Amino acid sequence: MSAALCVGVGACRDVAADEVLALVGGALAEAGGGTVAVLATVEARAAEPGLLEAAARLGVPLTAYAPAVLAAQPVPHPSEVARRALGTPGVAEAAALVAAGPGAVLAVPKRKSAHVTAAVARRPA
Repeated sequence: MSAALCVGVGACRDVAADEVLALVGGALAEAGGGTVAVLATVEARAAEPGLLEAAARLGVPLTAYAPAVLAAQPVPHPSEVARRALGTPGVAEAAALVAAGPGAVLAVPKRKSAHVTAAVARRPA
C-alpha cells in the first residue's frame, strides 16, 4: 500500500486550476508515488475557485488552516512575502505538514510556478 500524501498549496488570487494541477503533478511525480489524501492551504485561499477546482479534479478535499496554525509549523523555506501578506512564513510546506499530522515529513519541499507554490508531505506509517 502506498503512503498517503498531503499536498500543501499557496496561490495568488484568481489562479487557474490548470496551473495548480501542473505544479502539483510535478511535485507528486517527484515524491515517487502515493495516494493524495488532501489539498491544503491557508484560510485566505479557501474559497479560491482554482484551488477548489484543482481539489475536485484530484478527487480530494480542500482543507484550509488559520495563519496562526501554519505559522506555528516550522518550515525549511520560509517566505517573507507570505508572512507580510498572510501572517504566516509559509503556506505550501506548512499546510502540507499540518495536514499530514504529527511525525510527517516533507517528501518534496516547496516548488514554485508563476502563481502557485506546492509541497508534499508524507503521513507517518
